[in-house]
Amino acid sequence: MIDFVFLAFIGFVLALGLKRPYLWVLLYVYIDILAPQLIGYGVIQSVPVSLIAFGAAFVGWVLFDRKEGARFSLRQGLLLALLVWCFITLQFADFPEEAATKWDWVWKAMVFAIFLPFTVTTRARIEALALTLVLTVGMIVISTGMKTVLGGGGYGSLKFFVKDNSGIYESSTLATVAIGLIPVIIWFTRFGTIIKPHWSVTAFAVALCFACLMIPIGTEARTGLVCIAALGIFLLRYTEKRLMFIAAAPVLGLMALPFLPQSYYDRMATIAQPGGDESASTRMQVWKWTIDYASENPMGGGFDSYRSNSFTYTMPVKEQNGNTTTTQYRAVTDEARAFHSSFFELLGEQGYPGLILWLLLHGLGVLQMEKTYRRWKGKTDESEAWISPLAAALQIASLIYLIGATFQGIGYQPVMLMIVGLQIGLYSYVTRLDSAKREASADRAKPGSRARSGDGEQAKRGPRKRRGAVTA
Repeated sequence: MIDFVFLAFIGFVLALGLKRPYLWVLLYVYIDILAPQLIGYGVIQSVPVSLIAFGAAFVGWVLFDRKEGARFSLRQGLLLALLVWCFITLQFADFPEEAATKWDWVWKAMVFAIFLPFTVTTRARIEALALTLVLTVGMIVISTGMKTVLGGGGYGSLKFFVKDNSGIYESSTLATVAIGLIPVIIWFTRFGTIIKPHWSVTAFAVALCFACLMIPIGTEARTGLVCIAALGIFLLRYTEKRLMFIAAAPVLGLMALPFLPQSYYDRMATIAQPGGDESASTRMQVWKWTIDYASENPMGGGFDSYRSNSFTYTMPVKEQNGNTTTTQYRAVTDEARAFHSSFFELLGEQGYPGLILWLLLHGLGVLQMEKTYRRWKGKTDESEAWISPLAAALQIASLIYLIGATFQGIGYQPVMLMIVGLQIGLYSYVTRLDSAKREASADRAKPGSRARSGDGEQAKRGPRKRRGAVTA
């Protein structure tokens, strides 16, 4: 039954797209994030819904959509350069078969991110893309949050829509994305036009934000806790009552403590003492290995180059005997361990050229959103007041992603690349607005422009009556 519900919905949106081709772009965003073909059990698994939506989005824009405002930006150029470099490193990858498997989804995510800004050319489209991202991720977050509240959480045991520990359905990735989208969710409570601000919208947004905060608890993802702390720090900049905000944070934390399982405390404790946790210890060893690997292979080793790593390290192991706790040190040998960091993932797979391109891509995004925030801050007109808060929300999303990416290999995460596309679209939109304003100001400043304007207005009103003149 669920297969036919998904297929009916997809077919309905495809039909609507015949009149509004941009809906096909949003449909692909929905399918790529949620992966309904993996949720279903029957016929939908044999229908290439992702490919259909991918093709429809491109063909619809090329053949039917208007191209007004579409422009190729510097960040799209960086994405294209990174895509080309990934293809080059694919040719001499250390593990060709594994690299080809990863390339199959990476190139699609990057091509779509390059294409997306061409379609996001108006306020309505910018908002529609942001809303689609929030609601699609929200479907996963709400389900996961409910299971957490009802006691179904735990590291590695929380059930998602699909039995696939990859993409957004990987616990740490979901925690990072969920926390990063909270400012965007809040934005809709004040500036939404597709779904206008209302008490019901605010209530739903509050519940969704709460569900987002439940993800790091339900998954027991350490990265999620770090992202929550970072979010609180970033929000201080935009909060008027900062002292109240600072005071409320520990109170809410203390209120949550009785509801957290002991396993959550134990896992979070390893943040302060990474040497006592095998996962954290392995992570640091992989990072050391990657630095040495890059010194010998500065151009990278292609996708999944981590498979060649091997190292031995010593870690403490505590043993409890009655009331006595003893600590012994044992040698641990590991090999073919993943990078567990996007920075080292890019360094090991794409070398220094790829890492530099990736850092420029996201660093420039943070700077552009900062520029947009400052330029449009304080605007009161309804047509402009929404810009600065959205730029701030997208900047926080980028910063949260970069913090989460420090501890997990999500350098090519499709959802984040879509947010990059949204940032590029917003920046291009406000650049056009600025350009139009400058042109209008230049026209008004031209000598005689006021007189000509007045003559035109007088011509529309007709000849001015003289005092005392008599008209028929």
